[in-house]
Amino acid sequence: MSTASIAISHAPIERSPAHTLRIYAKETKYELLKYLRLRMYTASVLSFPIMFYVLFGLFLNSHDAIAGTHVPTYLIATFGTFGAMGASLFGTAAGLASDRGLGWLEVKRASPMPPFAYFWAKVITSMVFSAIIVLALFALGVAFGGVRMPMAMFLSLFATLVVGSLPFSAMGLALGYFTGPNSAPSTINLIYLPMSFCSGLWVPFMFLPKFLRQIALVLPPYHLSQLALGVVGAGAHGSSAIHWEVLTAFTMICLGVARIGFQRDQGKMYG
Repeated sequence: MSTASIAISHAPIERSPAHTLRIYAKETKYELLKYLRLRMYTASVLSFPIMFYVLFGLFLNSHDAIAGTHVPTYLIATFGTFGAMGASLFGTAAGLASDRGLGWLEVKRASPMPPFAYFWAKVITSMVFSAIIVLALFALGVAFGGVRMPMAMFLSLFATLVVGSLPFSAMGLALGYFTGPNSAPSTINLIYLPMSFCSGLWVPFMFLPKFLRQIALVLPPYHLSQLALGVVGAGAHGSSAIHWEVLTAFTMICLGVARIGFQRDQGKMYG
């Protein structure tokens, strides 16, 4: 690429805030439509937490309690965490790795689109799917599991899980820059599934072996699940402030790693 073309590609573009907002909104709209049309993504991301919830929360343990909390209510918090994490990791990491492999990011960077509209769209899309999962779990719990909670409690749980998906979107961006389009799904599963188990999302934290409980203390899903469990009255491990601090620190670290990957790709394109 010539010096002149590089200068043009880096030239600032004047836009009104309203115009910029429309670009972000359109990018988000089409990103969401893309994933809604990808049936493998939609089916896997939505079906796994719902399937596990129906099996363990409604068929097998619907009349039991964990830490004094009705099992169907308890598992909305833990499988909601599991679902939010999966939607975020697969939506950002796999999508970013695929787009990088296809050269789509180079097309995006060569266009006059704001560079961060692409990442914004992926994060918002992940949050939307996280919200759908939480709503589906809650609807199943109310309809078939006898779940009852005040609207304020539900809104708090919903907001905690949806906002709590952000650290995993950041993690997905970091993974997406350092995995290839073919290796990304398997790499995500190698991280996602063991992390879910060790964080007490499948087996309640207090029933895990002692060494796994020690490992869980440094894992982000554990901290998000404890925040969600705290909303329904079952969180008993650490304060909410500590859990949010850990999730915030994890988000910042992942964004730093993603930025390194972003700059590396920029250097390959313009070097």
